[in-house]
Amino acid sequence: MRELAELQQIISYTFKEPQLLERALTHKSFANENRVPYHNERMEFLGDAVLSLIVSEHLMRTCPDSTEGDLSRLRAAVVSEPALAVIGRTLELGAYLLLGKGEEQTGGRDKDSLLADALEALIAALYLDAGKDAAEAFILRFFEDVIRRTCTARTSLDYKTALQERCQEHLKQLPEYRVVFETGPDHQKQFDVELLVKGQAYGRGTGKSKKEAEQKAAKEALERLGSQEPGVRSQEK
Repeated sequence: MRELAELQQIISYTFKEPQLLERALTHKSFANENRVPYHNERMEFLGDAVLSLIVSEHLMRTCPDSTEGDLSRLRAAVVSEPALAVIGRTLELGAYLLLGKGEEQTGGRDKDSLLADALEALIAALYLDAGKDAAEAFILRFFEDVIRRTCTARTSLDYKTALQERCQEHLKQLPEYRVVFETGPDHQKQFDVELLVKGQAYGRGTGKSKKEAEQKAAKEALERLGSQEPGVRSQEK
């Protein structure tokens, strides 16, 4: 296991109470095997709450046109276990974990669940050591890429997902996207996509990529379905 001083250099923060960092990286398996009176599960709980709060505040500032449903989906994507595990690997958290022999032998240092839990516990440690500002500075620094990518993709999260849910609920069939035609040279393509449900055209969209065209077609379909199916329009406002 690496020295915790290295990790503090990576995150550009030196703990006033280093035991908080050690606790954040202590897995229950290690505590059980070595009769250590603490592990990181309670800190995961706190870290999850702090992370959700800070990400929620940031999304509200950076996505002012998003609805409550939009923001909930965006936040869920940002704080999902796979997203947290990616950041955990970026920080090489696995190398600093205190694990029991069983977890060590089964590759615990690279398990998504353990890395995500350790990252949440680390956020809690920062919060307990220096308050919300320290936790927020860490989150906005290391979550910047995933937040940006998620916000950039918010249209597909909104319209295509909402449409799929509504089609399943009301029409019992998934939408079908069909490229009607494409124009322009390879480096400047334009796609025209038609959206069909049960063979009937419900929307059409044009974009510089198939995904963009599909998103626009899904938005148009939601607007059309909104006038026919109760509750659909609220998904798209």
